[in-house]
Amino acid sequence: MDMDFSPEDLAFRDEVRAFLAENLPDRIRVGARRTAGVFVEPDIGLEWHRILNRKGWVAYHWPKENGGTGWTPTQRFLFEKECGLAGAPSLSVLGLRLVGPVICAFGTPEQKASFLPRILSGEDYWCQGYSEPGSGSDLASLRTRARLEGDEYVINGSKIWTTHAHHANWMFALVRTDPDVKPQRGISFLLVPMDQPGIEVAPIVSMSGDHEVNQVFLTDARTGVENRVGEEGQGWTIAKYLLENERGGSCYAPRLLRQIDEVGRLAKEAPSGVNGALIHDPRFRDRLSRARLEAQALEVTELRILADLAKGRAPGPQTSLAKLLGSNLGQQVDTLRLELYGYDALQLPLERPLYGNEAPEPIGDEGAQVAMGRYLNNRAATIFGGSNEVQKNIIAKSVLGL
Repeated sequence: MDMDFSPEDLAFRDEVRAFLAENLPDRIRVGARRTAGVFVEPDIGLEWHRILNRKGWVAYHWPKENGGTGWTPTQRFLFEKECGLAGAPSLSVLGLRLVGPVICAFGTPEQKASFLPRILSGEDYWCQGYSEPGSGSDLASLRTRARLEGDEYVINGSKIWTTHAHHANWMFALVRTDPDVKPQRGISFLLVPMDQPGIEVAPIVSMSGDHEVNQVFLTDARTGVENRVGEEGQGWTIAKYLLENERGGSCYAPRLLRQIDEVGRLAKEAPSGVNGALIHDPRFRDRLSRARLEAQALEVTELRILADLAKGRAPGPQTSLAKLLGSNLGQQVDTLRLELYGYDALQLPLERPLYGNEAPEPIGDEGAQVAMGRYLNNRAATIFGGSNEVQKNIIAKSVLGL
């Protein structure tokens, strides 16, 4: 495999760097850096979203005919890498990376004309109605029902761990439309407006004090039949397509390497508690070096995935490997950060957000203020998007042939 980028790709990388240097405001960088949760708040995320949309770069993984950039897989990789290295906030994946590509691939012309422009502009903010109480990793066991009455589906059930449902005006949801067939064949994919009497959003506040997820109760909630994507019973096929987009094709390694470098820089100043700086503690230094090597190895794996994509191959099961490694390595970095800040990392302010004029004053370094929150929130990284156990099963079956 040729690991060198072409002169055209390097020129594109330089263009992205110049754009980020000129158009990524410091207040957005600071807000992203001081966010303890997995997702940045919409005030930061949507501002960055709209900056990129004005440039025509926000839907960089969509087909060009649907409003995307038409970039090659290599250009997409370089764009995400440079954004990660520059400290840009991650864009909300729910509209851009999850339901948007589904509508591009499976939607009707009317659905594309209605929904895609509003995802691009940020007018519509989406949440994902997949997991349910008792149906998370075993998603095929979901029980939320939708029955067709005339030209509307009537939906009853509940969804849980629904990220940013309290901000969203639309939900894409898996629902059971036929209870009498094999579980995977009785599921359909619906787009559901959130602003209606039949939907109640109940907050779930994490132990870190962040409100990112919710439980959503649907009681005779309604959506038009024109908001079904694909045919009835095709929801499982669409869900698998969506999950491949969620798990693969993104750059875990550059953001991890940036965090590891930051921990290494601060460790040159932080006291070890014994003698000298923490970086001179051989156990800490060895663990930091191992994390850096693992992140570099993950980047090579991501480049291998990139090479397959560039040849027109589907992402496939190697995306599960990247997700598995990236999630676990992120948790290792969180642990190193806690050790770095020591007692200062025990602070866990409940005020949110931790940026802006009303943010509480940090004890010590501002990074110490978010360290524990990030650690606690990132414990879910090995669960959401498919748990470690699910990823290992996919790897064992599809890669190892077990």
